[in-house]
Amino acid sequence: MTHASPEPESARDIAEVPALEIVSTAALHLMSAAAVNLGLAEDLPEHRDLDEARTLIEALAGLVVAGAPRMGHHHAAPLRDGLRSLQLAFREASDVPDAPGEGPGEKLTGPVSPTRSGR
Repeated sequence: MTHASPEPESARDIAEVPALEIVSTAALHLMSAAAVNLGLAEDLPEHRDLDEARTLIEALAGLVVAGAPRMGHHHAAPLRDGLRSLQLAFREASDVPDAPGEGPGEKLTGPVSPTRSGR
């Protein structure tokens, strides 16, 4: 029995996708999964798994912090905003608050806290 080798077209297809699009897509998947695990999904509001959310937010923080300098402000700003929103939602959802700078991803982004305007 022989195993078929991967189609050369799949490598060609991925080669045509800009790195910015791949990083942005990965970030959006991490954001969506974190939101679901924070209980923010409209169709699954009762679901909450903060351990999973922490892991996803930390991975997102690493991706955003590492990728932002190459992405430029225009592309990085919405990802940073989304990350910050998830970090704040995690703090709100957690029964045992993390110390400032110890929340998910905060070792990479610095401490997050709501601003006076509520944002």
